[in-house]
Amino acid sequence: MYDRLREGMVVTQIIARDVRDPEVLRAMRAVPRHLFVPEEIRERAYEDHALPIGRGQTISQPYVVAAMTEALRVEKGMKVLEIGTGSGYQAAVLAELGARVFSIEIIPELARSARATLEKLGYTSVKVIEGDGYRGLPEEAPFDRIIVTAAPPDVPQALKDQLAVGGRIVIPVGSPEQDLIVLEKTEAGFTRTYLFPVRFVPMVPGVRDQRD
Repeated sequence: MYDRLREGMVVTQIIARDVRDPEVLRAMRAVPRHLFVPEEIRERAYEDHALPIGRGQTISQPYVVAAMTEALRVEKGMKVLEIGTGSGYQAAVLAELGARVFSIEIIPELARSARATLEKLGYTSVKVIEGDGYRGLPEEAPFDRIIVTAAPPDVPQALKDQLAVGGRIVIPVGSPEQDLIVLEKTEAGFTRTYLFPVRFVPMVPGVRDQRD
């Protein structure tokens, strides 16, 4: 059943909205999204909207995951920083593309749950860290790509600093209205491209760095 629902998701929600990258489509077909949502709503996992995963957080709409992943332009072997692990679903999609993923989650319970799900499914190239996404992960920088799945007012400076030259950040910004944007880092600075309006949970800084 879930295989059929997942294929329907890809065809009717993702391809129909002009996501065309064959590797992204392959990854979206491969990751069992239903295993990243609470068991009581598992039958809704492939519906065309975000779903609650607890602690006031959500797993993003499938199309948004696919569109952000396509905009990120991940290549095999790239080092990717994700801010906002949530359920771990986006990290699994990135791992399917061959990325080494460092994923930061500020809510300990979600970090533990995502880590367990990813390990159970064999996504060994993902490392989940409890911490403050505004800080990034300077000890592992620079990153080829950065993806953010919660919305700050603007792009945190720490994330800009930790991006390699030639790298890309895909991030929703704004409050209360948000836009999904792509930042590209060049030798001369940053270029900014607006994609489309979105709605994400706010990105909030932690009281302390929970890795300490």
